[in-house]
Amino acid sequence: MTSQLFAYKRETGQWGLRNHVLILPLHSALASSARAIADASNGAVAISHDWSGEVDNDLPRILFTLTGYAANPNNYAVVFLSIGTPNEKQIIAGAQSLGLTRFTTLSLPEIGSMEKLQEKAISVANEYMKGAVAEKRIAAPWSAIVLGLECGGSDALSGITANPALGVASDRLVELGATSVLGETTEILGAEHLLAARAIDPEVGKKIVAMVARYEASINYEGIDIRGAQPSRGNIEGGLSTLEEKSLGAAKKAGNAPFTGVLEFGEKPVVPGLYFMDTPGHDIEQLAGFGAGHINVVVFTSGRGTPTGSAIMPTIKVSTNTPMFESIPDLIDLDAGTIADGVETLAQVGDRIFDEILEVANGKETKAELGGHHEFALSRMYNTVV
Repeated sequence: MTSQLFAYKRETGQWGLRNHVLILPLHSALASSARAIADASNGAVAISHDWSGEVDNDLPRILFTLTGYAANPNNYAVVFLSIGTPNEKQIIAGAQSLGLTRFTTLSLPEIGSMEKLQEKAISVANEYMKGAVAEKRIAAPWSAIVLGLECGGSDALSGITANPALGVASDRLVELGATSVLGETTEILGAEHLLAARAIDPEVGKKIVAMVARYEASINYEGIDIRGAQPSRGNIEGGLSTLEEKSLGAAKKAGNAPFTGVLEFGEKPVVPGLYFMDTPGHDIEQLAGFGAGHINVVVFTSGRGTPTGSAIMPTIKVSTNTPMFESIPDLIDLDAGTIADGVETLAQVGDRIFDEILEVANGKETKAELGGHHEFALSRMYNTVV
């Protein structure tokens, strides 16, 4: 296998590991049209969401997510579908400010019908696809990789096999000059002090602890004692007994590298290194935040199995146990259960994950990509109207 990375150079200096043409609806009423356009095109992808232009306390978070997602360096071009709500122009302008240069905005009120909108969008998408297919990858530095670390459906082996093996791969990438981002604030409750101890300076460590405390305070405000709660039913059935036990295993995904910084939801890392991003524990919302933060490849470990993928980020699935890997081979890319089986060492599986990340970065399709798993969900924090 080649040890050289090849990617698509963007005008901003960022690198894309994919060259997608993204169909992005700016209103929930156009979500089904976006999917239909992608399906009828020559390879475009689409997301759907439930935002209908409402203005409430979540508006900045929603606009920030859609803006960053559109400007993700894995996108060659974006076709925006507009219905004419006031904040749509803000999303498009924001994506431009983040480096999006190829885009077309199609307005339903101007075009006149859903059918005509879809016909026009398919034509535009196919033109963009010609350029995307024609563009060639070029040799890229390791800093081109911005890796997202995620787990879902954890079991008792998560902290023993897949998560620490992913940590080995993450450490190798960070040492080479890549970026790695750990998310899921709910997944490190009780382990935040261990991550803070690895910060490059005391300020970064304080930010990690403060970010977890901020989340916990928001939950406590609702009268919920999250530290006294139990893991999800699936986690319990997988053998986990406490949230702290789950958190200690989840933190293993970040290996042993020092933490360079802390990111808000959907915020883009500025320099290479290891980061912590404040994201929900919900897998699909987490992936949306990663996409907005310009992460271009994800490794997703699981002990219970999940089909979750992304329209724009290749998502590599790693099983924590061999029986699960063997039961759903069309969903899982790699098996880390071999560690528990005594077949491979932690270091060997970590090396396999590293190699898989490089192959996928160079264009190998993941099981989620082959299966067309393009889940997307906007993360919300409030229910109040301004």
